[in-house]
Amino acid sequence: MNDDTLAPEILAFGEAMALFVAETPGAMEDVECFRRGIAGADTNVAIGLARLGFRVGWLSRVGSDGFGNFIRRTLEAEGLDCRYLMADAAHTTGLVFKERAEGGADPRVAYFRRGSAASHMSPQDAAQVDFAAARHLHATGIPPALSTSCRELTLHMLDRVHAQGGSISFDPNLRPTLWPSEAEMRDTLNALAAKADWVLPGLAEGRLLTGLDTPRDIAAFYLERGARAVFLKLGPEGAYYRGVLGGCETEATVPGFPVERVVDTVGAGDGFAVGVISALLDGRSPQAAARRGNLIGAEAVQVQGDMEGLPSRTRLAELEHDLPDLP
Repeated sequence: MNDDTLAPEILAFGEAMALFVAETPGAMEDVECFRRGIAGADTNVAIGLARLGFRVGWLSRVGSDGFGNFIRRTLEAEGLDCRYLMADAAHTTGLVFKERAEGGADPRVAYFRRGSAASHMSPQDAAQVDFAAARHLHATGIPPALSTSCRELTLHMLDRVHAQGGSISFDPNLRPTLWPSEAEMRDTLNALAAKADWVLPGLAEGRLLTGLDTPRDIAAFYLERGARAVFLKLGPEGAYYRGVLGGCETEATVPGFPVERVVDTVGAGDGFAVGVISALLDGRSPQAAARRGNLIGAEAVQVQGDMEGLPSRTRLAELEHDLPDLP
């Protein structure tokens, strides 16, 4: 657990939802029993970094209800600092239901989040945040899709951390159904990515956001707009890096890790983000960061659940023990 007297060194924010995963395969309408958990891409990354020993502060809102209490209790048990998690008596906690897919397919999900407590976040929610203590901020494209006030909060968080000299990672995490139009989504997320140091899109996301095709061209798009590094997720093939983190521009394609059986694809991209961010904060090279991202992403898909496959620092050391050194 983290020392409550120390301000968080990493900040994350977004919507944590109560998750209900089907106990049996099949269509949602045919499932009788669900297993309870929590969900949210931003939450997954925060938990993954906390499991690796970082002091992570979580900023969000939940309802003053049983689901909100469950989320707070779960996040605190995972070691997150929840001093910036507010209980909202006027709005409820968001919910998500997930089918159990077979054969490595992407599971179908149903969200009940419109008007949720988290969607009412605003810059005022960050009024007590100690930005001077923040070494790093992780942001995604989900909060700005929830509401205008959440979009204002996202800009506020990025600007404040940047002003204090902290590093910023940004994962677009496209949720097209939450946006009024594809054009607004594209313009907003590209503007946010331009404020980040490390941009982590998937290949399909990068193509949609930039209109370009190759990993090299997509990376160049973000580097030209201010990013220092771009890590493109290529699925089972691994990841592509291009950036200037070492002082001069370099690029590399880092192969993925074979997975014998894919159980649940949800959370793979969040695992990749945990790997990249933690490695860079550990002082590793961009290539080593991409490899760790691939490694944790591969771990994540081998178990049921969004965050269950994210490793502890001890488990990560075991996974990396026999890997060859990288530049």
